[in-house]
Amino acid sequence: MTPPAGRALAAGGQLLPVTPGLGAGIALLLAAAVAVAGRGLLGYGHAVLRAGGRAVLQLALVALVITWVVGSLLTSALFVLLMFAVAVRTAGRRITDGPAWVWAAVPVGVAVLPVLALLLATGLLPARGLAVIPVAGILIGGALTATSLAGRRALDELRQRHGEVEAALALGLEERDARLEICRTAAATSLVPVLDQTRTVGLVTLPGAFVGMLLGGASPVQAGAVQLFVLVALLLVESVAIVAVLELVGRGLVAAKAPGAVG
Repeated sequence: MTPPAGRALAAGGQLLPVTPGLGAGIALLLAAAVAVAGRGLLGYGHAVLRAGGRAVLQLALVALVITWVVGSLLTSALFVLLMFAVAVRTAGRRITDGPAWVWAAVPVGVAVLPVLALLLATGLLPARGLAVIPVAGILIGGALTATSLAGRRALDELRQRHGEVEAALALGLEERDARLEICRTAAATSLVPVLDQTRTVGLVTLPGAFVGMLLGGASPVQAGAVQLFVLVALLLVESVAIVAVLELVGRGLVAAKAPGAVG
């Protein structure tokens, strides 16, 4: 039986009413974000606008096709592959300008695919599109963020501290070890956002999986258990992605973007 709290949330039907006022509010918030980024000389004004516009188009498209996609395990798998491909290109292009962006498939893949395979093999994740797609999306999104942040920070650190790399080489370190000695600490800070999210869950934020399950009628205990599972899985996924990115950087398989490029 659904507890009173779950029934009340489910009866509410929507977290935000889909009305023209919601559209106007989104447009106003986006315009404000663009203005702040531009006036603050952050260098991301146009990027904020493009990101907001793409989000509108992409979510509209997903809303049209998602019902059809989740109806079949095959189409769901193809949709997950599409998410993976977009994440690889996004993270890779955030790290480097050249064709080496394809190496981003390594950290995203080795971080996400084993976790998904394990969840499906053990039955913890039902082999249904409605279950696989959102979980895969959360994990791929976490790997994307960790890959792009760790890659950028590692390569920026190497560029700024190039002399220290040369000094380490002069002392007899292998090139891989010299690179990692300089950039590992900077790249490791990419794990801070997911650490903070996990530490403060329930106190500062109520994440989407938790709220979504409550709105769907699940009990607070069920929603909390699922959200805890997602957060712990993200800790693993992002840790693996960062270690894999460091290995790519240490071996010189990716090069830094041109100074000033924002991706």
